[in-house]
Amino acid sequence: MTIRVIIVDDQAMVRAGFAALLSAQADIDVVGEAPDGRRGVEVGRATHPDVVLMDVRMPEMDGLAAARELLNPPAGVVHRPKVLMLTTFDVDDYVYEALRAGASGFLLKDAPPADLISAVRVVAAGEALLAPSVTRRLIADFAAQRPAPRRDPALRLAGLTPRETEVLELVARGLSNPEIAAHLVLAGQTVKTHIGRLLAKLDQRDRAQLVIFAYESGVVRPGDGTR
Repeated sequence: MTIRVIIVDDQAMVRAGFAALLSAQADIDVVGEAPDGRRGVEVGRATHPDVVLMDVRMPEMDGLAAARELLNPPAGVVHRPKVLMLTTFDVDDYVYEALRAGASGFLLKDAPPADLISAVRVVAAGEALLAPSVTRRLIADFAAQRPAPRRDPALRLAGLTPRETEVLELVARGLSNPEIAAHLVLAGQTVKTHIGRLLAKLDQRDRAQLVIFAYESGVVRPGDGTR
């Protein structure tokens, strides 16, 4: 299955470079590009991409606002792509808010080409791009500035089994599925099943949203064992 991608960035050279790199992959098809967030939303609605590479800071409409529009479309618009945020900085105020809005992760613009290709495939497959330690640090830093957990997350936590709560905590600490399996002495498929149940019970879109939820609900606290 071919992964349909659009690239939204205000730098023409960045768009051209990413497009050339991704188009060279047999399983990736770049179906559009845009120089700002507003145009990115229009192109996204017209082309129905699987993944949107979205720059954080752009004129007209920044990446955060554009991501919100694509991930929370108005009535009548059913397509919701995966959004991968692109940033020049390893810590950016917008990135945490983008994850809260439903983005599947973020990638530094100067990441190696292989990382970009891998990121598109990972996000298209429904996973969250949370491998870089900077992502976990970013989430922890901003979660520390958030108000006390709301009652709603606490109510949803009450519906989890002890094992599901353990898995949620380890996901939030940045462990991969194999690492969680080893830590809890479980089969890999069992871990996947637990994560699927967490997504359903907590009404979260993907792994990135589970991490945000875990911090905001108090399952884990910033700096407490985060790798």
